[in-house]
Amino acid sequence: MKLQDLLKNIDVTDIKGDSNAQVTGISTDSRKASENSIFIALKGVQVDGHQYIENAISLGATIIIYEEDIETFKPNITYVKVKDSADATGRIATLWYGDPSSKLKLVGVTGTNGKTTTATLLYDMFRHLGYKVGLLSTVANYIDGTVFHATHTTPDPLSLNELLAKMVDAGCEYAFMEVSSHAIHQKRISGLKYVGGIFTNITQDHLDYHKTMAEYLKAKKMFFDNLPETAFALTNVDDKNGLVMLQNTKAKKQTYSVRGLADFKGRIIEKHFDGTAIEINNREVQVQFVGVFNTYNLLAVYGASILLGEDPEKILLILSTLKPVSGRFETLRSPEGYTAIVDYAHTPDALTNVLEAIHEVLEGSGRVITVVGCGGNRDKTKRPIMAREAVRLSDQVILTSDNPRYEEPQAIINDMADGLNSQQMKKTLCIVEREQAIKTACALAKESDVILIAGKGHEDYQDVKGMKHHFDDREVVRNIFAE
Repeated sequence: MKLQDLLKNIDVTDIKGDSNAQVTGISTDSRKASENSIFIALKGVQVDGHQYIENAISLGATIIIYEEDIETFKPNITYVKVKDSADATGRIATLWYGDPSSKLKLVGVTGTNGKTTTATLLYDMFRHLGYKVGLLSTVANYIDGTVFHATHTTPDPLSLNELLAKMVDAGCEYAFMEVSSHAIHQKRISGLKYVGGIFTNITQDHLDYHKTMAEYLKAKKMFFDNLPETAFALTNVDDKNGLVMLQNTKAKKQTYSVRGLADFKGRIIEKHFDGTAIEINNREVQVQFVGVFNTYNLLAVYGASILLGEDPEKILLILSTLKPVSGRFETLRSPEGYTAIVDYAHTPDALTNVLEAIHEVLEGSGRVITVVGCGGNRDKTKRPIMAREAVRLSDQVILTSDNPRYEEPQAIINDMADGLNSQQMKKTLCIVEREQAIKTACALAKESDVILIAGKGHEDYQDVKGMKHHFDDREVVRNIFAE
């Protein structure tokens, strides 16, 4: 492609060189630069791409896109100064891959909790309806049944558009994707065309990145602010910020609720560990999901399916057959009569939701033992809150490791324990080794008890000092049951 064709809809402030130059590739990593390629200098959180311009040129890049002033301009190199390199990356990637999102019905799901479940269930729903569908999620990316490993909740713009282009090539009509606050703030989704957006909820998370809840909220809202009037914006009005998301959107405003009036209204009729009987817009359906939080996810799936033009009766029928996402309230029964539940809950609100769902079903007929940790090099302010919520809603708590990364596991556990008073510590154990913590919980459990193993869910590794070591909570539990 020619450079000038890739600069459409980009705020260019200056060009030095040949705007008609041919482009053979694009990279934001100078190490991946190649002959006659574009190198886009991005100001990242940890690395500033402007420092690597010379390296990209040495590897063959002949076009440099940048936003910060640079001092050296080499002959035979085209320099394009833009107002925003991050925004430009998304828009250039979109055009480079043939504007794939315009050839799909793309729906984005954003919020603190429920993104993975909602996006994945929409993917499952529309495959059951007979469509070819793509999915971009924390757990994995799918192109009509073929799985592609996921490294981020929302990939970088080049990887993202490449995946969307593959979906188009595979004949996909729909695509559902999680949209993280990082991706919105870093403009990884610039240039994408959505037919709908869903807001699940917002609670404390990612303050290591956004610094304040106001900034976190602002990032989420930006997604809805940018939706076109042809799209729908579906929001959870039971969340205090649900309507905030809709304030400035041009999209068609739609709501869902369990507690009040809404376009899509849900009510829980009966609960047990194998599923829930719920009512959606006055129609009853039995689903294989547990907890109020999952009722919200199912309402979002139902609402989005209706807004995409599908038949309500078909949707309800398929909802009854859908299964929980891997590592989300995944129930494992022990031969001794107790239940282990593995869940990805890694925020205070998610942990509270899961524990409350357990109590709703137990109704006092068994004890709750919770195994929980917090990730290293992430929002430290949620650590004491996580511990307090675990203790408040459990009979016994075991604090342990959960992806310590470059922090010392004991230091993370100490941060969690700092949120507990002496009385709360009496029913709390601190066991650094996660496998040992799970084994201890199983040894303590009696018939009818429930063990919640929270934080990792689908993950099959522990991230320690930059290395990912194989570790799967479900595998550990099954091995204990087998013994």
